[in-house]
Amino acid sequence: MAVLALTAVLVAAGCGSRLPERDFADPTSATTSAPAPVRVGIVTSATSPVGGGAFSGPRDGALAYLDALNARGGVNGHRVEAVTCDDGGSGVGNNECVRRLVDQDKVFALVATSALDYAGASYVSGKGVPDIGGIPIGTAYDTYPHLYGIYGSDAPREGTPGWDGTLYAGTEVYRWFKDRQQARTAAVVHYNQSASARYAQQLLQGLRSEGYKTISEQVDFALPNFRAVAADLRARGVDILFDAMDTHGNGQLCRAMQAAGVTVAAKVTNVQNWATTVPADYQGAAGCRNALWATSGSRNYDETGQPAVAAFRNGMAAWQRAHGKDAGQFSQWQLEGWAAAMWLTDALTGCTAGGAAPDRGCVERFMNRAQPYDARGLLAPVTFAALPDPPATRRTCLSVARWSDTAQGGHGGWVTEGGDPAGNCLTVPQLPYSP
Repeated sequence: MAVLALTAVLVAAGCGSRLPERDFADPTSATTSAPAPVRVGIVTSATSPVGGGAFSGPRDGALAYLDALNARGGVNGHRVEAVTCDDGGSGVGNNECVRRLVDQDKVFALVATSALDYAGASYVSGKGVPDIGGIPIGTAYDTYPHLYGIYGSDAPREGTPGWDGTLYAGTEVYRWFKDRQQARTAAVVHYNQSASARYAQQLLQGLRSEGYKTISEQVDFALPNFRAVAADLRARGVDILFDAMDTHGNGQLCRAMQAAGVTVAAKVTNVQNWATTVPADYQGAAGCRNALWATSGSRNYDETGQPAVAAFRNGMAAWQRAHGKDAGQFSQWQLEGWAAAMWLTDALTGCTAGGAAPDRGCVERFMNRAQPYDARGLLAPVTFAALPDPPATRRTCLSVARWSDTAQGGHGGWVTEGGDPAGNCLTVPQLPYSP
Protein backbone atom coordinates (compact mmCIF):
# COMPACT_ATOMS: atom_id res chain seq x y z
CA MET A 1 0.00 0.00 0.00
CA ALA A 2 2.08 2.94 -1.20
CA VAL A 3 1.29 6.32 0.30
CA LEU A 4 1.14 7.89 -3.14
CA ALA A 5 -0.86 10.86 -1.94
CA LEU A 6 2.29 12.13 -0.28
CA THR A 7 4.26 11.91 -3.51
CA ALA A 8 1.48 13.99 -5.03
CA VAL A 9 2.21 16.93 -2.74
CA LEU A 10 5.76 17.31 -4.08
CA VAL A 11 4.57 20.58 -5.52
CA ALA A 12 6.66 23.31 -7.08
CA ALA A 13 8.75 23.91 -3.93
CA GLY A 14 12.39 22.92 -4.27
CA CYS A 15 14.06 20.30 -2.09
CA GLY A 16 17.23 21.37 -0.27
CA SER A 17 19.64 19.24 1.71
CA ARG A 18 19.85 19.54 5.48
CA LEU A 19 22.61 18.64 7.87
CA PRO A 20 21.86 15.59 10.03
CA GLU A 21 19.61 16.37 12.97
CA ARG A 22 20.76 15.92 16.54
CA ASP A 23 21.35 12.43 17.81
CA PHE A 24 18.44 11.12 19.85
CA ALA A 25 20.41 8.08 21.03
CA ASP A 26 20.23 7.30 24.72
CA PRO A 27 23.58 8.38 26.22
CA THR A 28 23.61 5.54 28.75
CA SER A 29 26.36 3.09 27.84
CA ALA A 30 26.32 -0.60 28.56
CA THR A 31 28.36 -1.94 31.47
CA THR A 32 31.09 -4.44 30.83
CA SER A 33 28.87 -7.28 32.00
CA ALA A 34 25.82 -6.32 29.96
CA PRO A 35 25.20 -7.48 26.37
CA ALA A 36 26.36 -4.99 23.76
CA PRO A 37 23.75 -2.44 22.69
CA VAL A 38 22.14 -2.70 19.26
CA ARG A 39 22.34 0.54 17.30
CA VAL A 40 19.57 1.35 14.80
CA GLY A 41 19.14 4.29 12.47
CA ILE A 42 16.04 6.36 11.73
CA VAL A 43 15.96 8.54 8.60
CA THR A 44 13.24 11.19 8.56
CA SER A 45 12.34 14.14 6.36
CA ALA A 46 11.79 16.07 9.57
CA THR A 47 12.20 19.33 7.65
CA SER A 48 11.00 19.37 4.05
CA PRO A 49 9.16 21.47 1.45
CA VAL A 50 5.93 19.77 2.53
CA GLY A 51 6.19 21.43 5.93
CA GLY A 52 8.11 21.17 9.17
CA GLY A 53 7.28 18.05 11.14
CA ALA A 54 5.06 16.54 8.43
CA PHE A 55 7.09 13.32 8.39
CA SER A 56 8.27 13.14 12.01
CA GLY A 57 5.47 10.92 13.34
CA PRO A 58 7.04 7.53 12.47
CA ARG A 59 10.37 8.59 13.99
CA ASP A 60 8.75 9.77 17.22
CA GLY A 61 6.66 6.63 17.51
CA ALA A 62 9.72 4.42 17.06
CA LEU A 63 11.74 6.41 19.59
CA ALA A 64 8.90 6.18 22.11
CA TYR A 65 8.72 2.40 21.67
CA LEU A 66 12.46 2.00 22.12
CA ASP A 67 12.42 4.15 25.26
CA ALA A 68 9.68 1.96 26.75
CA LEU A 69 11.47 -1.21 25.66
CA ASN A 70 14.81 -0.15 27.16
CA ALA A 71 13.09 0.75 30.42
CA ARG A 72 12.01 -2.91 30.58
CA GLY A 73 15.56 -4.14 29.99
CA GLY A 74 15.78 -4.01 26.18
CA VAL A 75 16.00 -7.12 24.02
CA ASN A 76 17.38 -10.02 26.04
CA GLY A 77 19.47 -7.47 27.91
CA HIS A 78 20.59 -5.56 24.80
CA ARG A 79 19.70 -1.88 24.86
CA VAL A 80 18.46 -0.67 21.48
CA GLU A 81 19.98 2.73 20.79
CA ALA A 82 18.61 4.97 18.05
CA VAL A 83 20.59 7.40 15.90
CA THR A 84 18.42 9.78 13.88
CA CYS A 85 19.09 11.83 10.76
CA ASP A 86 17.01 14.53 9.06
CA ASP A 87 17.45 14.36 5.29
CA GLY A 88 15.64 17.65 4.65
CA GLY A 89 13.27 16.03 2.19
CA SER A 90 15.89 15.87 -0.57
CA GLY A 91 17.58 13.01 -2.39
CA VAL A 92 21.00 14.51 -1.69
CA GLY A 93 20.25 14.76 2.01
CA ASN A 94 18.86 11.25 2.06
CA ASN A 95 22.03 9.82 0.54
CA GLU A 96 24.09 11.71 3.11
CA CYS A 97 21.96 10.33 5.94
CA VAL A 98 22.06 6.68 4.92
CA ARG A 99 25.81 6.76 4.33
CA ARG A 100 26.45 8.36 7.69
CA LEU A 101 24.26 5.87 9.51
CA VAL A 102 25.52 2.81 7.65
CA ASP A 103 29.21 3.65 7.23
CA GLN A 104 30.03 5.89 10.19
CA ASP A 105 27.51 4.96 12.87
CA LYS A 106 27.55 1.28 11.86
CA VAL A 107 23.86 0.78 12.52
CA PHE A 108 22.57 -2.78 12.61
CA ALA A 109 19.34 -1.82 10.84
CA LEU A 110 17.12 1.08 9.86
CA VAL A 111 13.62 1.38 11.26
CA ALA A 112 10.54 3.56 10.67
CA THR A 113 12.03 5.43 7.70
CA SER A 114 9.83 8.29 6.50
CA ALA A 115 11.71 9.91 3.63
CA LEU A 116 10.14 12.15 1.03
CA ASP A 117 12.82 11.11 -1.49
CA TYR A 118 14.40 7.79 -0.50
CA ALA A 119 17.32 8.21 -2.91
CA GLY A 120 19.62 6.14 -0.69
CA ALA A 121 17.45 3.03 -0.80
CA SER A 122 19.68 1.19 -3.27
CA TYR A 123 22.72 1.91 -1.10
CA VAL A 124 21.01 0.56 2.01
CA SER A 125 19.95 -2.57 0.15
CA GLY A 126 23.36 -3.01 -1.43
CA LYS A 127 24.95 -2.98 2.01
CA GLY A 128 22.52 -5.65 3.20
CA VAL A 129 21.12 -3.43 5.95
CA PRO A 130 17.55 -4.39 6.91
CA ASP A 131 15.16 -1.43 6.74
CA ILE A 132 12.08 -2.40 8.70
CA GLY A 133 8.66 -0.80 8.90
CA GLY A 134 9.31 2.18 6.62
CA ILE A 135 6.55 4.37 5.23
CA PRO A 136 6.21 3.59 1.48
CA ILE A 137 6.02 7.15 0.18
CA GLY A 138 7.70 6.23 -3.10
CA THR A 139 8.48 2.89 -4.75
CA ALA A 140 11.58 1.80 -2.80
CA TYR A 141 9.79 -0.74 -0.61
CA ASP A 142 8.43 -2.48 -3.72
CA THR A 143 11.83 -2.38 -5.44
CA TYR A 144 14.74 -3.48 -3.24
CA PRO A 145 15.52 -6.54 -1.15
CA HIS A 146 16.30 -5.90 2.54
CA LEU A 147 13.63 -3.16 2.61
CA TYR A 148 10.39 -4.01 4.45
CA GLY A 149 7.59 -1.43 4.32
CA ILE A 150 5.05 -1.18 7.12
CA TYR A 151 2.22 -2.48 4.90
CA GLY A 152 4.07 -5.48 3.46
CA SER A 153 4.67 -6.27 -0.21
CA ASP A 154 4.14 -9.13 -2.63
CA ALA A 155 6.42 -7.66 -5.33
CA PRO A 156 9.62 -9.54 -6.25
CA ARG A 157 11.83 -6.63 -5.05
CA GLU A 158 14.74 -7.52 -7.28
CA GLY A 159 15.89 -3.99 -8.14
CA THR A 160 13.06 -2.72 -10.33
CA PRO A 161 9.72 -1.40 -9.07
CA GLY A 162 7.00 -4.01 -8.84
CA TRP A 163 6.95 -6.43 -11.74
CA ASP A 164 9.32 -5.28 -14.50
CA GLY A 165 8.68 -1.65 -13.66
CA THR A 166 4.91 -1.87 -13.27
CA LEU A 167 3.20 -1.48 -9.91
CA TYR A 168 -0.34 -2.47 -8.97
CA ALA A 169 -2.88 -0.86 -6.68
CA GLY A 170 -6.10 -2.31 -5.35
CA THR A 171 -9.53 -0.72 -5.30
CA GLU A 172 -10.41 -1.70 -1.74
CA VAL A 173 -10.95 1.85 -0.51
CA TYR A 174 -13.34 2.72 -3.35
CA ARG A 175 -15.18 -0.60 -2.95
CA TRP A 176 -15.53 -0.08 0.79
CA PHE A 177 -17.19 3.32 0.43
CA LYS A 178 -19.37 2.12 -2.42
CA ASP A 179 -20.64 -0.79 -0.32
CA ARG A 180 -20.84 0.86 3.10
CA GLN A 181 -21.68 4.48 2.26
CA GLN A 182 -23.56 3.86 -0.98
CA ALA A 183 -21.34 6.47 -2.66
CA ARG A 184 -21.80 6.76 -6.41
CA THR A 185 -20.54 10.18 -7.59
CA ALA A 186 -16.93 10.90 -6.71
CA ALA A 187 -14.77 13.96 -7.24
CA VAL A 188 -10.98 14.13 -7.14
CA VAL A 189 -9.40 17.53 -6.46
CA HIS A 190 -5.80 18.06 -7.50
CA TYR A 191 -3.25 20.75 -8.26
CA ASN A 192 -2.04 21.71 -11.74
CA GLN A 193 1.26 20.04 -10.93
CA SER A 194 2.55 16.83 -12.48
CA ALA A 195 2.83 14.63 -9.38
CA SER A 196 -0.55 15.75 -8.05
CA ALA A 197 -2.24 15.29 -11.44
CA ARG A 198 -0.64 11.86 -11.90
CA TYR A 199 -1.91 10.62 -8.54
CA ALA A 200 -5.36 12.07 -9.30
CA GLN A 201 -5.48 10.03 -12.51
CA GLN A 202 -4.73 6.89 -10.53
CA LEU A 203 -7.55 7.70 -8.11
CA LEU A 204 -9.94 8.30 -11.00
CA GLN A 205 -8.93 5.01 -12.64
CA GLY A 206 -9.69 3.09 -9.47
CA LEU A 207 -12.99 4.86 -8.89
CA ARG A 208 -14.16 4.21 -12.46
CA SER A 209 -13.25 0.54 -12.18
CA GLU A 210 -15.64 0.35 -9.23
CA GLY A 211 -18.45 1.96 -11.21
CA TYR A 212 -18.36 5.51 -9.84
CA LYS A 213 -19.35 8.53 -11.85
CA THR A 214 -16.19 10.63 -11.58
CA ILE A 215 -15.40 14.33 -11.68
CA SER A 216 -11.91 15.79 -11.89
CA GLU A 217 -11.34 19.21 -10.31
CA GLN A 218 -8.03 20.98 -10.98
CA VAL A 219 -6.87 24.02 -9.02
CA ASP A 220 -3.92 26.30 -9.61
CA PHE A 221 -1.24 25.59 -7.04
CA ALA A 222 -0.06 29.18 -6.82
CA LEU A 223 -3.51 30.80 -6.86
CA PRO A 224 -6.07 28.10 -6.02
CA ASN A 225 -9.71 29.06 -6.53
CA PHE A 226 -11.39 26.72 -4.08
CA ARG A 227 -14.64 28.68 -4.20
CA ALA A 228 -15.12 27.70 -7.84
CA VAL A 229 -14.37 24.07 -6.99
CA ALA A 230 -16.89 24.11 -4.15
CA ALA A 231 -19.58 25.60 -6.40
CA ASP A 232 -18.99 22.90 -9.01
CA LEU A 233 -19.10 20.12 -6.40
CA ARG A 234 -22.50 21.37 -5.27
CA ALA A 235 -23.82 21.72 -8.83
CA ARG A 236 -22.79 18.16 -9.71
CA GLY A 237 -24.17 16.47 -6.62
CA VAL A 238 -20.90 14.90 -5.48
CA ASP A 239 -21.33 12.52 -2.54
CA ILE A 240 -17.71 11.46 -1.93
CA LEU A 241 -14.53 13.49 -2.30
CA PHE A 242 -10.90 12.38 -2.70
CA ASP A 243 -7.90 14.64 -3.09
CA ALA A 244 -4.31 14.78 -4.28
CA MET A 245 -3.35 17.79 -2.17
CA ASP A 246 -1.49 18.69 1.00
CA THR A 247 -3.10 19.39 4.37
CA HIS A 248 -3.11 23.16 3.83
CA GLY A 249 -4.97 22.78 0.54
CA ASN A 250 -7.47 20.42 2.13
CA GLY A 251 -8.20 22.92 4.87
CA GLN A 252 -8.78 25.68 2.33
CA LEU A 253 -11.06 23.44 0.28
CA CYS A 254 -13.10 22.49 3.33
CA ARG A 255 -13.58 26.12 4.31
CA ALA A 256 -14.74 26.94 0.77
CA MET A 257 -17.17 24.01 0.89
CA GLN A 258 -18.50 25.20 4.25
CA ALA A 259 -19.06 28.70 2.92
CA ALA A 260 -20.86 27.35 -0.16
CA GLY A 261 -23.04 24.96 1.83
CA VAL A 262 -21.55 21.87 0.19
CA THR A 263 -22.06 18.60 2.05
CA VAL A 264 -20.65 15.18 1.15
CA ALA A 265 -21.09 11.75 2.69
CA ALA A 266 -17.33 11.38 2.99
CA LYS A 267 -14.20 13.39 2.35
CA VAL A 268 -11.50 10.72 2.22
CA THR A 269 -7.98 11.73 3.19
CA ASN A 270 -4.74 9.82 3.60
CA VAL A 271 -3.03 8.40 6.66
CA GLN A 272 -0.72 11.41 7.00
CA ASN A 273 -3.74 13.51 8.06
CA TRP A 274 -5.02 10.93 10.58
CA ALA A 275 -4.06 12.90 13.68
CA THR A 276 -5.30 14.94 16.62
CA THR A 277 -4.50 18.13 14.67
CA VAL A 278 -7.73 17.88 12.66
CA PRO A 279 -9.58 20.68 14.56
CA ALA A 280 -6.75 23.11 13.83
CA ASP A 281 -6.18 21.90 10.26
CA TYR A 282 -9.89 22.22 9.43
CA GLN A 283 -10.76 25.19 11.60
CA GLY A 284 -13.86 27.03 10.46
CA ALA A 285 -15.22 24.03 8.55
CA ALA A 286 -17.04 21.86 11.08
CA GLY A 287 -19.37 20.30 8.51
CA CYS A 288 -16.57 19.20 6.21
CA ARG A 289 -14.40 18.22 9.18
CA ASN A 290 -17.04 15.84 10.46
CA ALA A 291 -17.25 14.22 7.03
CA LEU A 292 -13.52 13.47 7.12
CA TRP A 293 -12.51 9.80 6.76
CA ALA A 294 -9.10 8.14 6.62
CA THR A 295 -7.89 4.67 5.70
CA SER A 296 -4.70 2.75 6.36
CA GLY A 297 -3.31 -0.67 7.21
CA SER A 298 -3.01 0.02 10.94
CA ARG A 299 -5.47 0.09 13.84
CA ASN A 300 -7.03 3.41 14.85
CA TYR A 301 -4.92 5.08 17.56
CA ASP A 302 -8.16 6.23 19.25
CA GLU A 303 -9.23 2.63 20.03
CA THR A 304 -8.27 3.12 23.66
CA GLY A 305 -9.84 -0.17 24.78
CA GLN A 306 -7.43 -2.24 22.69
CA PRO A 307 -4.42 -3.22 24.86
CA ALA A 308 -1.74 -2.59 22.24
CA VAL A 309 -3.23 0.82 21.44
CA ALA A 310 -3.36 1.69 25.13
CA ALA A 311 0.31 0.71 25.47
CA PHE A 312 1.16 2.93 22.49
CA ARG A 313 -0.71 5.93 23.88
CA ASN A 314 0.83 5.57 27.35
CA GLY A 315 4.33 5.13 25.96
CA MET A 316 3.93 7.92 23.43
CA ALA A 317 2.68 10.37 26.05
CA ALA A 318 5.55 9.43 28.40
CA TRP A 319 8.09 10.02 25.63
CA GLN A 320 6.49 13.36 24.75
CA ARG A 321 6.67 14.52 28.37
CA ALA A 322 10.30 13.38 28.68
CA HIS A 323 11.26 15.35 25.57
CA GLY A 324 9.33 18.53 26.31
CA LYS A 325 6.62 17.89 23.73
CA ASP A 326 2.86 18.30 23.99
CA ALA A 327 1.77 15.02 25.60
CA GLY A 328 -1.38 13.46 24.22
CA GLN A 329 -0.97 14.70 20.64
CA PHE A 330 -1.23 11.49 18.64
CA SER A 331 -1.13 10.50 15.00
CA GLN A 332 -1.52 7.32 13.00
CA TRP A 333 2.03 7.67 11.73
CA GLN A 334 3.29 7.68 15.31
CA LEU A 335 1.47 4.41 15.87
CA GLU A 336 2.98 2.96 12.70
CA GLY A 337 6.46 4.02 13.81
CA TRP A 338 5.82 2.35 17.18
CA ALA A 339 4.72 -0.82 15.35
CA ALA A 340 7.84 -0.69 13.13
CA ALA A 341 10.15 -0.61 16.16
CA MET A 342 8.15 -3.45 17.70
CA TRP A 343 8.57 -5.48 14.50
CA LEU A 344 12.35 -5.06 14.48
CA THR A 345 12.74 -5.84 18.17
CA ASP A 346 10.39 -8.82 18.02
CA ALA A 347 12.70 -10.21 15.34
CA LEU A 348 15.75 -9.43 17.49
CA THR A 349 14.20 -11.16 20.51
CA GLY A 350 14.21 -14.56 18.85
CA CYS A 351 17.54 -13.92 17.16
CA THR A 352 19.38 -13.09 20.40
CA ALA A 353 17.85 -15.82 22.56
CA GLY A 354 20.32 -17.83 24.60
CA GLY A 355 22.99 -15.18 24.37
CA ALA A 356 23.30 -15.21 20.57
CA ALA A 357 24.73 -12.10 18.95
CA PRO A 358 22.39 -9.97 16.79
CA ASP A 359 22.43 -11.32 13.25
CA ARG A 360 20.95 -9.56 10.20
CA GLY A 361 20.29 -12.83 8.39
CA CYS A 362 18.24 -14.10 11.31
CA VAL A 363 16.23 -10.85 11.43
CA GLU A 364 15.49 -11.07 7.72
CA ARG A 365 14.35 -14.67 8.02
CA PHE A 366 11.84 -13.43 10.60
CA MET A 367 10.69 -10.70 8.21
CA ASN A 368 10.33 -13.12 5.28
CA ARG A 369 8.55 -15.89 7.15
CA ALA A 370 5.20 -17.14 5.86
CA GLN A 371 3.40 -16.30 9.10
CA PRO A 372 1.76 -12.86 8.86
CA TYR A 373 2.82 -10.22 11.36
CA ASP A 374 0.30 -7.92 13.08
CA ALA A 375 2.28 -6.09 15.82
CA ARG A 376 -0.02 -7.37 18.60
CA GLY A 377 -3.04 -6.27 16.59
CA LEU A 378 -1.78 -2.83 15.60
CA LEU A 379 -1.37 -3.82 11.94
CA ALA A 380 -3.58 -5.65 9.51
CA PRO A 381 -1.62 -8.93 9.09
CA VAL A 382 1.15 -8.51 6.50
CA THR A 383 3.82 -10.63 4.84
CA PHE A 384 6.57 -10.30 2.25
CA ALA A 385 5.67 -13.37 0.21
CA ALA A 386 6.95 -12.38 -3.23
CA LEU A 387 4.80 -13.46 -6.17
CA PRO A 388 6.42 -14.21 -9.54
CA ASP A 389 3.53 -12.58 -11.40
CA PRO A 390 1.24 -9.73 -10.38
CA PRO A 391 -2.08 -10.96 -8.98
CA ALA A 392 -5.25 -10.12 -10.89
CA THR A 393 -7.08 -9.77 -7.58
CA ARG A 394 -5.97 -9.52 -3.98
CA ARG A 395 -7.62 -9.85 -0.61
CA THR A 396 -6.71 -6.67 1.24
CA CYS A 397 -7.56 -5.70 4.81
CA LEU A 398 -7.83 -2.10 5.86
CA SER A 399 -8.52 0.16 8.78
CA VAL A 400 -11.17 2.83 8.32
CA ALA A 401 -12.03 5.70 10.66
CA ARG A 402 -14.01 8.93 10.54
CA TRP A 403 -13.51 12.12 12.48
CA SER A 404 -16.18 13.20 15.00
CA ASP A 405 -16.10 16.40 17.06
CA THR A 406 -18.09 14.62 19.77
CA ALA A 407 -15.83 11.58 20.12
CA GLN A 408 -13.35 11.05 22.98
CA GLY A 409 -15.60 12.62 25.58
CA GLY A 410 -16.37 15.65 23.45
CA HIS A 411 -12.72 16.46 22.73
CA GLY A 412 -12.98 15.13 19.20
CA GLY A 413 -11.38 12.04 17.75
CA TRP A 414 -11.44 9.22 15.23
CA VAL A 415 -14.21 6.64 15.33
CA THR A 416 -13.41 3.20 13.93
CA GLU A 417 -15.68 1.99 11.15
CA GLY A 418 -15.69 -1.53 9.76
CA GLY A 419 -14.31 -3.20 12.88
CA ASP A 420 -10.99 -4.92 13.44
CA PRO A 421 -8.71 -4.28 10.42
CA ALA A 422 -7.74 -7.96 10.40
CA GLY A 423 -11.35 -8.78 9.50
CA ASN A 424 -12.27 -5.71 7.45
CA CYS A 425 -11.10 -7.25 4.18
CA LEU A 426 -12.14 -7.15 0.53
CA THR A 427 -11.06 -9.07 -2.55
CA VAL A 428 -10.56 -6.48 -5.26
CA PRO A 429 -8.87 -6.13 -8.66
CA GLN A 430 -5.27 -4.93 -8.91
CA LEU A 431 -4.82 -2.12 -11.42
CA PRO A 432 -1.45 -1.46 -13.10
CA TYR A 433 0.30 1.88 -13.04
CA SER A 434 3.76 3.20 -13.84
CA PRO A 435 5.69 4.99 -11.08
